[in-house]
Amino acid sequence: MNHQNRDFSQGSMAGNILRLALPMTVAQLLNVFYSVIDRMYIGRIPEAGRLSLTGLGVAFPLLMLITAFTNLWGAGGAPLCSIAWGEGRQDRAEKILGNSFLMLIVTGLLLTVLGLLLRRPLLYLFGASDATYPYADAYLSIYLLGTVFVMISLGMNYFINLQGFGRTGMFTVLLGAGANLLLDPLFIFGLGLGVRGAALATVLSQLLSCLFVLRFLRGRRTLLRLRRENLRPDPAILRQTLGLGLSNFTMSATNSLIHTLCNNTLQAWGGDLYVGMMTVIYSVKEIVTLPITGLTASAQPVLGYNYGARHFDRVRGGIRFLTAAGLLYALLPWTAVMLAPRLFVRLFSSDPALLAIGPLSLRLYFGGFFLISLQFIGQSVFVALGCSRQAIFFSLLRKVILLTPLILLLPHLMGLGANGVFLAEPISDLLGGGACFLTMCLTLGPRLRSSAS
Repeated sequence: MNHQNRDFSQGSMAGNILRLALPMTVAQLLNVFYSVIDRMYIGRIPEAGRLSLTGLGVAFPLLMLITAFTNLWGAGGAPLCSIAWGEGRQDRAEKILGNSFLMLIVTGLLLTVLGLLLRRPLLYLFGASDATYPYADAYLSIYLLGTVFVMISLGMNYFINLQGFGRTGMFTVLLGAGANLLLDPLFIFGLGLGVRGAALATVLSQLLSCLFVLRFLRGRRTLLRLRRENLRPDPAILRQTLGLGLSNFTMSATNSLIHTLCNNTLQAWGGDLYVGMMTVIYSVKEIVTLPITGLTASAQPVLGYNYGARHFDRVRGGIRFLTAAGLLYALLPWTAVMLAPRLFVRLFSSDPALLAIGPLSLRLYFGGFFLISLQFIGQSVFVALGCSRQAIFFSLLRKVILLTPLILLLPHLMGLGANGVFLAEPISDLLGGGACFLTMCLTLGPRLRSSAS
């Protein structure tokens, strides 16, 4: 396929975004299956399902940090690469690709070593109890050995998608998800490895995805090639990549912070049962946010390419489409969770105690879910157009400035207890998401109109 086939300045903006979004969303859904399938199986381990599921939830913050560093270099380099490609500077685009790949490897190795050395104090910091620590440690000890595979397969997939190879990006994840689906029951139940089997299945599956990504980016079909000479670090490129990647890094890293805070607060107000409930809630959230994150992530290379090519009217049209589609979608899972919360709990556990507290917990936590699309849309547009400072600020506003104090304060008010932790989420969705979206409209809208004229 030639460059013309991947020219985002041609055709409708909605069509270009959707052609990337549909396979990317499927790919992200399959990627979530790595961990969600683990939880579904782990929650049904005889006599230890709830503790095993809670132990896995305790390990989430460290897994989120791995995702954060993946986004730092993958999601940070991809829009920069897309803008350079839209400007017709293919050599620079490939150098950005090579530098991002190098940093994914270096960062992955460092995280592996530090995680293995510090996992015990970290897991207790993340909310483990003496009862759940053995399960969390068993999973994390093996998962960390595949950190580099995880980071390369996910981080480099951004560079496949930005070229318009959405189906290839989808297959990258499908390969690993399919392997994980087959290996999980074999290792967990067939070989009796329990949570260790779930971690081993995930590592081997991510290795398959990693090898496929490397083969593609070194092959003939790719338009931007991973070349050995571009693996030398370029300080200027790394600074720019960090600038853009810090937004996505901040969102993922603050997710880790918030999940740690939730686990510890819930441990204090409700014990292991409510920490286990948070694992279920986060699992549901991962699934239902996928279409909106897939849509906004797909819009970034399309908006960035047209911005680099100075087609500002097309950028404005893309933002309008992104807003309408994002808000429309977000109402669907919100309605489903409000009407049938018990069904979502049953996906992960049939434990009577979890089923008893699950409906109210889910309804509280997802009460403002339809508003979170405003945050995703605003963040995505800021990153796509290179406005890294604004993107980072609004990441911090919602999670650190608003959500953190709410998690700490609400359990003390009106007898809310553990339910106050869940109620903090919709309040921050309303305030943080609204502020992000409104600022995006008031600052970028006039700039794009004046540039177009």
